Order: sequence, then structure tokens, then C-alpha cells
Amino acid sequence: MSESHTPSSGSARLNTGVAHNARVWNYWIGGKDNYEVDQQVGEHVAGMFPIIRDIARADRWFLGRAVRFLTEERGVRQFLDIGTGLPTVDNTHEIAQRIAPDARIVYVDNDPIVLAHARTLLTSTPGGVTDYIDADVHDPTAILERAARTLDLTEPVAVMMLGILNFVLDVEKARRIVREIMAAVPSGSYLVLTHPTFDDDLGGAGQIPAMEFWNENATPPITARSGEDIAAFFEGLEFLEPGLVSCSRWRAEPETPPVVPQFGAVAVKP
Repeated sequence: MSESHTPSSGSARLNTGVAHNARVWNYWIGGKDNYEVDQQVGEHVAGMFPIIRDIARADRWFLGRAVRFLTEERGVRQFLDIGTGLPTVDNTHEIAQRIAPDARIVYVDNDPIVLAHARTLLTSTPGGVTDYIDADVHDPTAILERAARTLDLTEPVAVMMLGILNFVLDVEKARRIVREIMAAVPSGSYLVLTHPTFDDDLGGAGQIPAMEFWNENATPPITARSGEDIAAFFEGLEFLEPGLVSCSRWRAEPETPPVVPQFGAVAVKP
């Protein structure tokens, strides 16, 4: 991508001297869009908490299953993907538009590296639309205003919030963000969410020291939450089967994958 295509706002924010979540996550799933500092922090976290790579892969596979299910079985044709991260194989728009070429997808992120790869995300089928907006999850009003330029918010929307609310450290603020976004979409819309947990029954205790190291050495700061707190994000919505589970187990393939300490769920707005 030539420099002329890189948004100036992204260039101004780019700091390759500090590990950043989007790039470290990219490193964990085998991507190439990362720097030495991301690899170093990623390796250290993986040494402290070896299952982190399994979490990253499980989260990505959950996205694929959820988008396919909603497009094929629920007829969803609009997706608002908040905190999309760096593009890799089978992004939301690719999965949805393979099934429904007329699907419309809006990606939301505020990471400069993601901005620099926006052209990759913006490749749509001729009959569909794929758009990208530079916005922060902490500002849902701006997200909704800009998403409405591409999506019809009077028709059902699947709101994708995979691994993003863990960067909103105040749980009440995180709940308000979800409430505001879901209030703006109609009945028949969906919330698709994953979130790391420290719950022991999912093996999450090791998240705590790993996240402490992360918060001292990388950006942005992150938090894990209990299953109870994560379930509260779905207030007023109806879980689809199998409910709130380890994201690796949500409508998983016949070969049972390992449980990871990352909850995942899909719920519908009645």
C-alpha cells in the first residue's frame, strides 16, 4: 500500500516501539503484519500462558462459524464488525459475501496498522458493500452515525464484538456501550461477542498474571471478566443455543476442540 493511501490519522498514531494488541494477535495466529517488539511480547505472554495461541485461533474460528450460521440459517445480510483487527484469511465480509453476495459489512477499528490495511478489507463482491470506518469502541455514537451511511439500521444487523470489550476497562461503561449499540438496531438483530475470562472452570486463572505483564509492556490495557459479568452484556437479548460457552465449543465441529478461557455467544434482539 503506497503512503498516499495510508490515512494521516493512522500514521500519526503509529508507534512501532511498543507492542500493540492487533499486531501481537496477528503474530499469535501466524500472520506477518507485526514487528519485533510484538513478537517479543507475544512470546513472553505465550511462555507465561501457553494456551494464548489456542485462544487466538479459537476466537478466529468462532467468527467463521458465527458469520456462516447467521448468513446461511438466519438470513442476516448486514454486519457491523467492531474491533475487527488486522485482516487475515476469511474475514467477515469474505465469509458473508461468499454465501450472500449482496451482504453489507462495516468494519470498525482505530488501530493505525489496521487503517493501513483498509484497502484489503474494502474488497467487496459487486452486489454487496464493504466499508471501513476509523472509530473507537468507547464512542458508540460516532460508530452508529457513520455505520448508518452504509447499513440500513431499520433492518436487522449482526453486531460483532469479538475480543473488544476487554479493552473497555470499566465494566459499567462496557455495558453502556453494548446497550447503546443494540438499542440502535431493530428486533431480529444479533450480538456476537467473545471475551476473555479468569473463571477457573475454563482454565482462566493464568490470564491474570499474563494480562498484568501485558498491561506493563504493551497497549492498549486489557482485562478479563467473570462469566457472570460477560453474560450481563447480553441483558435484554435471547441467547441462541448453546448459550454462553467457551468460544471453541460454540457450535463446534464434531471433533471436540479444547476448552479455552474465552467466552463466546450469539444472541438475538427480540
